[in-house]
Amino acid sequence: MAENWYATRMVEPGLSVVTEPFVHDYFSANVFILEGRERDLVIDTGMGLRPLRDSLALTPGKPVIAVATHIHLDHVGGLHEFEERAGPAVSAAAFATMPDALTYAGMFRGFPGAVTRAPSPGWSSEDYRLEPAPLGRALRSNDRIDLGDRSFTVFALPGHSPDSIGLLDEEDGLFFCGDAIYPGGLIDGLPDSDRRAYRSTMRLILSLPIRLACGGHGEVMDPGTVRMIAEDYLHATDRRG
Repeated sequence: MAENWYATRMVEPGLSVVTEPFVHDYFSANVFILEGRERDLVIDTGMGLRPLRDSLALTPGKPVIAVATHIHLDHVGGLHEFEERAGPAVSAAAFATMPDALTYAGMFRGFPGAVTRAPSPGWSSEDYRLEPAPLGRALRSNDRIDLGDRSFTVFALPGHSPDSIGLLDEEDGLFFCGDAIYPGGLIDGLPDSDRRAYRSTMRLILSLPIRLACGGHGEVMDPGTVRMIAEDYLHATDRRG
């Protein structure tokens, strides 16, 4: 079996990011772990190609809540490993079955260069399936997630997908934004993407008090980078609508 499947690095004290370096860049998403006083927070859970939870630097014995920013395959693969699960209300019912039509899991089957190293002996991308992970909590705009010493407000961030959400610590400015915004080229051409909604999301993001933005892919972003990406998207889509 493949050891060291995951790579972990510290973003800042109490906050780490985990990636899957052997997965094709298109599907290799960030998993964020934030230490809280009363419980830890996991944002997104990768592809599910290898067990995730035991690879994370979670505080032993402390409750942990795993939040999916949307239902796409590269963000929900390990969600079933967590007892407390939350995700967007828009797609909440689908987490119990993980249908290809919403997760796009079928895109990974037979994808050229899906991995550069097999996660287990005899593994084939054609066999890829997502484990059902029914949500315990369906998140809507203005809901809050409390970690004891800090809390996050939920924002609806549709566009990339209809169910995309983000979490913002409005006092500290730490923003988990999934695939709503990240460096390296945003995806708005999926069957259920909506460019008009995405433009509204970009305007919303530009209005938020962000100190550090943690997107679903690529490096974390400072406020200047967030503004540049959002403004570039608005400019690029101004005539496309």
